[in-house]
Amino acid sequence: MSLAISKSQVRLPKSRIGLDQATAMYADLEFHELLKMAQARRREMVPGNHVTYLVDRNINYTNACTINCQFCSFYRPPDHPEAYTQTVDEISERIYALEEVGGTRILMQGGVNPDLPLEWYTELISELRSRHPGIAFDCFSPIEIEGIAKVANMNIAEVLEELREAGMTGLPGGGAEMLVDNVRLDISPIKGSSDRWIEVMREAQRLDLTTSATNVFGFGETLRQRIEHLDRIRNLQDEAISEGRRGFTSFIAWPVQLENNSFGRRNRGRNRIELGAGPIDYLRHVAISRLYLDNISHIQASWPTMGLGIAQIGLSAGADDIGSTMMEENVVSASGTTRTSASELELRKTIESAGFTPIKRDSDYLHL
Repeated sequence: MSLAISKSQVRLPKSRIGLDQATAMYADLEFHELLKMAQARRREMVPGNHVTYLVDRNINYTNACTINCQFCSFYRPPDHPEAYTQTVDEISERIYALEEVGGTRILMQGGVNPDLPLEWYTELISELRSRHPGIAFDCFSPIEIEGIAKVANMNIAEVLEELREAGMTGLPGGGAEMLVDNVRLDISPIKGSSDRWIEVMREAQRLDLTTSATNVFGFGETLRQRIEHLDRIRNLQDEAISEGRRGFTSFIAWPVQLENNSFGRRNRGRNRIELGAGPIDYLRHVAISRLYLDNISHIQASWPTMGLGIAQIGLSAGADDIGSTMMEENVVSASGTTRTSASELELRKTIESAGFTPIKRDSDYLHL
């Protein structure tokens, strides 16, 4: 039996909701009513009863990093004995394994490694593209691009152009966390302001790279600050659309993991009570994201942090996509998650048992 709610059962806002209205809805609207509204908006923006998924693989090519985000358990300082950087052959072996199961994309991200020049990145992507021409290469994150630009003594647009020419097809929006500076600078002071993240993504969109927007929440921020994060993303999407660009393909949010990092240790005693996010808080966030981001078609349910069961309910809270198989994941899992991959069959069954039709997609949300 479908968990979906028909549009006729709810009344959607007649005009775009603002910061104050969204904050009030987030805080006060009854849980099931909020989910009904979000699902009605989902039906309006993504008609039909299908839910999409992607067969891909995460590749974390290096864990050497100088940024020292307090919630990250994955990174190691460049001179640490556990720091690593994978070779082109090691990465290629992982992509061959992806191709064997019908995968179409890699999401390749790592740390900000000052020992790697721009030429290392361009040669890596060029060689991988020659070996794997049927794979989309969504690579790096805004802070990695900033790090590469600093080493190369080039501006952001120049670095992105070089990477695109080498064969990079997309820039995932990792590292957004909270685009509210008093929160952002507390949890990751070296990473810098939200304006810098926005500017890198703007340049990527001007080059027509595939981009996504993300959000990590549960750092102790207020509900209004969560909406302010969504507002920064919505404003950039408005800008992209007004300039004839496609902008963000999707939005993905997940709660911070607190088990094995300095942020969790420094706040011990508040963990699980004031920080992080439980299933209800997560589902409310998915729902309000669908309602506020009225210019981004696809909202993804995050199963790696919340589990397939909660992600399944997210499909009736406004999400129209259940993410990807991943095959491996080393960043979020280092902070406490236990699932790092899901088979295509698992994703399809999760979608079907929620009453939807599963459809395989590519990185640009084209159906396969």
